[in-house]
Amino acid sequence: MLLKEPIQNVFVQLSESLNQLEDSEYTQPSKILFNATIGQHARHIIELFLCLEKGYNEGVVNYEKRKRDHRIEADRKLAIQLLKDIYHRIERPNTELTLETEDFEDFVTTVSIPTNYYREIAYNLEHTVHHMALIRVGINEVSSVVLPDEFGVAFSTLKYRKECAQ
Repeated sequence: MLLKEPIQNVFVQLSESLNQLEDSEYTQPSKILFNATIGQHARHIIELFLCLEKGYNEGVVNYEKRKRDHRIEADRKLAIQLLKDIYHRIERPNTELTLETEDFEDFVTTVSIPTNYYREIAYNLEHTVHHMALIRVGINEVSSVVLPDEFGVAFSTLKYRKECAQ
């Protein structure tokens, strides 16, 4: 799968950062993040991938109806293990899927959008990087853990920076 290596890179970065945190830092509300915790952002990342796994088997993905497992946001070791588990199951053949989402105007109607597994993997990868940027902000507030420069930085930004440096 084309995106397996970038997913591995961000999952390793995320796992290593979570591993360096104290349990209290993982669950400490961040004022800058509107009292969200690093654990809540990690849970969100993990649940989107788990939701896609479930949707792969059913043919329909609905991220809004994902299970919210609060154990993940409270237990960083569970989060790290789930990242490993997800990574080992991620390589699957592409298949057509239906993405269900709420209508943004009435919030009652469900809208169905044709998509596919690889497109949703790409979405989840970009979404992960976005949440890692927020996790970076949270870690900087609640911990002294030093993160790699590329942690939470979009791939396009990394590419642009590399081109500018040459």
